[in-house]
Amino acid sequence: MIARWKGVAALLSMCFTFFVIFKFLLPQILSGQNPIIAAIMTGVFTVPVTYYASHGFNLKTHSAVLGTLIALIITSLLAFFAIDYAHLTGLSSEDAAFLTVMVEGGLNMKGLLLAGIIVGLLGILDDVTVSQAAIVFKLKENAPHLSFSEIYTQAMDIGKDHIGSVVNTLVLVYAGAALPFLLLFIVNQQTLAMGINYEVISEEIVRTLVASIGLMLAVPVTTFIAALQKKITYIAT
Repeated sequence: MIARWKGVAALLSMCFTFFVIFKFLLPQILSGQNPIIAAIMTGVFTVPVTYYASHGFNLKTHSAVLGTLIALIITSLLAFFAIDYAHLTGLSSEDAAFLTVMVEGGLNMKGLLLAGIIVGLLGILDDVTVSQAAIVFKLKENAPHLSFSEIYTQAMDIGKDHIGSVVNTLVLVYAGAALPFLLLFIVNQQTLAMGINYEVISEEIVRTLVASIGLMLAVPVTTFIAALQKKITYIAT
């Protein structure tokens, strides 16, 4: 029964996320608003609602929400500088080229590229932050005598393994999506240096690096917040 309600909550959360994307994010971008601000606001709207609906209104979820939003903002800044440094235009795909022609007044394609990275990052952070917060609270429940530093250290030991597996999954997902292009790259017998000069390849590299760094930031940030909340709660009681 519990699993059934969890599934219903997850489904409703997904519907809410799509609602925000189609009723807020996309209209904001089409109206000429800053895609970066719109994407961050989408995260601010969806993260608390979806997390609390799926995982309950408790200290564990508070930690995950706060950790996710902090990691999201820091990673968004990092993505902004990475896109600028790599001189990406956001025009590597046919879809992007069509949009520049079809939308009156044009679109901020660099901002749209960054918005896509931010939205993609939201889904990845959910698994990491919630799991990490749960680890901290379970450690404290099983061993109430543990100090803040001991909880943080032990939770981070587990978190490091989690980071490794999730980053590997992330790379495989991006590689799978780009498999036809990678095959074309090999058939043409092009070197790695030549391939990086293609913007479509550079975009995927930036996406992967930024998302990986976001994950690596989310784990210590969420662990710190969860351990601190649990410690404060323990002292108060």
